[in-house]
Amino acid sequence: MVKMNGETLMTDAAAFVVMSGAYLQLLKKKSRRRSRRRWWMVSLNQSRERYSGTHLMADLLKEPSGRFENFCRMSFEDFEELLQKIEPVISKKDIRWRKAIPGKERLALTLRFLGSGDSFKSLHYLFKISAQLISSIVPEVCSALIKVLSNVIQIPSNESEWKNIAKQFENIWNFPHCIGSMDGKHITIQAPINSGSEFYNYKQYFSVVLMALVDADYNFIFADCGCQGRLSDGAVFRNTELFKKIENNGLHCPSDEPLPGRNIPIPYLFVGDDAFGLCKQIMKPYPGLH
Repeated sequence: MVKMNGETLMTDAAAFVVMSGAYLQLLKKKSRRRSRRRWWMVSLNQSRERYSGTHLMADLLKEPSGRFENFCRMSFEDFEELLQKIEPVISKKDIRWRKAIPGKERLALTLRFLGSGDSFKSLHYLFKISAQLISSIVPEVCSALIKVLSNVIQIPSNESEWKNIAKQFENIWNFPHCIGSMDGKHITIQAPINSGSEFYNYKQYFSVVLMALVDADYNFIFADCGCQGRLSDGAVFRNTELFKKIENNGLHCPSDEPLPGRNIPIPYLFVGDDAFGLCKQIMKPYPGLH
């Protein structure tokens, strides 16, 4: 048996008191953390039963002034058609203690975010869905849109399809031999970490560039997004697959033919603004007022 003197006992007793106090403090902190998590959802979100995104869309449809189109950036008919295609992919099942967000609300929320750029916090107040859940819904729906609609935007693959577009331009815009109109659009973003001024554009905000080619009815036939906002439309275009295929004659564009009432063959061409450089298959208007 080990004998302990009075000084050792005092030291051990003091250590025990200190450790006990630290342990009690730790228990209090854990108890305090647990007490903060009292509810499954905040009181604002609990009001979803009374008024949710589904009720909001129903109210918008009652308005005769195009409020639904302004909110979702598309007509109700187009929304329903898109919902039929995507709902099986984005819908979730109800669980025992919580109902799933309907596919209609998931799509409307995502369209509102894409069309307006509203923050997740703003959408949280609008749809009564937590910002944390919104941050997972938006990427899921975007991925589903890409998966379901991947065949909707397709660049023509043969001369006949290009000539159909040229015929549209001639009939609608009185512009023969045009097979597409191109332009770029700056999409506002938050500057990526450590990116400096790489995404800072001449309009004095951070962006990526959407480069698109459309037919005579404004239907997209090519789109490229992601280039840094500091680049001009012309520089962005030169980095796209479309430009490479134009350079390598890989688009299967129609052979040169005379314009109506003329004898000299000229190429079929794309039209762009002053940011694009001229070449055999790219035309742009004369600059300035005429």
